[in-house]
Amino acid sequence: MINRKFFLTTLAVCLLPLVPLSGAAQGYPSRPVRVIVPVGPGGGFDFLGRIVSAKLGERLGQAVLVENRPGAGSLVGTEVAAKAPHDGYTLLVGGLTNIAANAGLYKTLPYDPIADFKLLSLSVSYSLCLVARKDLPQSTLKEVIDYARANPGKITYASAGVASAQHIGSALLAYFTGTNMLHIPYKGAGAAQADLLAGRVDLLFNNCGAAKQFIDKGDVKALAVSGRERTAAHPNVPTVTETGVAQLVIESWIGFFIGSRTPQPIVDRLRLDIAAVLDSPEIAGRIDSDGGRLLRLSPAESEAYVLAEINRWKTLIPKAGVSAE
Repeated sequence: MINRKFFLTTLAVCLLPLVPLSGAAQGYPSRPVRVIVPVGPGGGFDFLGRIVSAKLGERLGQAVLVENRPGAGSLVGTEVAAKAPHDGYTLLVGGLTNIAANAGLYKTLPYDPIADFKLLSLSVSYSLCLVARKDLPQSTLKEVIDYARANPGKITYASAGVASAQHIGSALLAYFTGTNMLHIPYKGAGAAQADLLAGRVDLLFNNCGAAKQFIDKGDVKALAVSGRERTAAHPNVPTVTETGVAQLVIESWIGFFIGSRTPQPIVDRLRLDIAAVLDSPEIAGRIDSDGGRLLRLSPAESEAYVLAEINRWKTLIPKAGVSAE
């Protein structure tokens, strides 16, 4: 039998390294927390960052301040978050773009999405809707692809810019279907959508929430959604896979990250608080009305998913011939 005094002494020694961290967590936060959004105002990153931060501040008893840090796509803000002290006072809104896709778009990054960050919450996923100008002669994705194969370079697709989600999605569709479609980049999704509505371009992969009003009014034709499943907002629109043209799945996921060396008790608290905020009827309702799908995964499931996405996009993007450099 183990000597009781020896057991208690050994246990106390083992717990010593945990004391400072537990103390830090008990006093956390003692000042405002900032949430870096690595893009400008508007869009899914900014929307999620703002609606969660307001409620998170109530739970933490401190202000949670959103700080937009756009630049070089999403590189500038993400680098700022990576190099900030790993003390729990700087969070990052991260997603498919800055955590996974950038690894395939750039030969070198000013941050390491795996080594520099720890995942707090894989929060929401958005499907992209592939829409066409309303007077496009073709009415299904299969018809569009058949025409594109027979007429290389005749089908045009718009995007929010080179290496944007719209560009990547369309380039991958062309790659998987063996078609040659002409890319027309714009300075932002709004400008791309305006020219689609005016009939100056043929196709646009866009956030389903942003596209909904135009689909519902008949201003554009909805050809497919990019996710694994049909969306609740567009139940009659098939997935790309369902159309039979390609086994292509793209879901624009977004969540919250923190510096990888942040004390674990702080990480655990933030995970619980963010989960509680996302589960609240108000926030869940706002995400649903924006066209998003709440992701209810365990930390282990979320981390495995993000790692798989990083490896997947590092391989896929070069195949599609997309580069930000």
